[in-house]
Amino acid sequence: MKKQVTLKNGLILPPIGLGTWRIGDDPAMEQQEIGAILTGLQSGMWLVDTAEMYGDGRSERLVGKAIKEFLTQGRREDIVVVSKVLPWNAGKSNIRKSCVNSLKRLGLEYLDLYLYHWIGDVPMEEVVEGLNALQQEGLIRGWGVSNFDIEDMEQLLDIPGGEHCLVNQVLYHLGSRGIEYSLLDYMQAHDIALMSYCPLAQGGRLSRGLRENPVVGSIAEAHGATPSQILLAWNIRSGHTVAIPKSSSAVHIRENGAAAGIELTEAELLALDREYAPPAVKMPLDTE
Repeated sequence: MKKQVTLKNGLILPPIGLGTWRIGDDPAMEQQEIGAILTGLQSGMWLVDTAEMYGDGRSERLVGKAIKEFLTQGRREDIVVVSKVLPWNAGKSNIRKSCVNSLKRLGLEYLDLYLYHWIGDVPMEEVVEGLNALQQEGLIRGWGVSNFDIEDMEQLLDIPGGEHCLVNQVLYHLGSRGIEYSLLDYMQAHDIALMSYCPLAQGGRLSRGLRENPVVGSIAEAHGATPSQILLAWNIRSGHTVAIPKSSSAVHIRENGAAAGIELTEAELLALDREYAPPAVKMPLDTE
């Protein structure tokens, strides 16, 4: 992968990483899923995203097994590991315990990024204080948020210490472009990277037949690519986005990674805009 995203703390991320939602749920799939993660880490997708919520820790444990195997030949500093804290664990009495438990499941001494999974009842000031304390202690290299709309981001950056936020992870794909109305510009103005989950619109009401769309198909044919690769290339086109598609297949992960080398033309981007128009009004943040 030639493209990369550099965060304001200097941390370098690949344009396409590895999502792990629902990975680790089926023991019969463990070796295949570990192999798939290793394939990604060894082929330029050096970011893996997980969360304490995923399978009640099972995803973190499986990711930890893959990382342990990777580290028999690779270096810890060659990969970026992201996890997330649940809203009800983000208060000062629980956030450090949650972080330490995630590290134990992952078999690591620190996380590269730790995200506040979504907004809960804990005061934002307390969440920010806890995240910054974890960074000062060295348990995390940096932190961010997830599922924050523009009003949430504005509130966050008004809090002392909130400016240390590095990323916002939200749902974003060709069929769900609401963040382009105001949120995306606000994030770029404050040097906060977009981490895009569900970039391939796998399932859910917003998938809208993206892979079957004839325009997507014709662009894919022109590039000798698959429709999924075109969707990923579109997703990361700005250079400020890290897409984290989920796959438990080594073949699909290699396919996803290769999408980073596809450059869409202006004419192709305009054709996709005609099929799936950017937002003309503020829209609610999509989460599924």
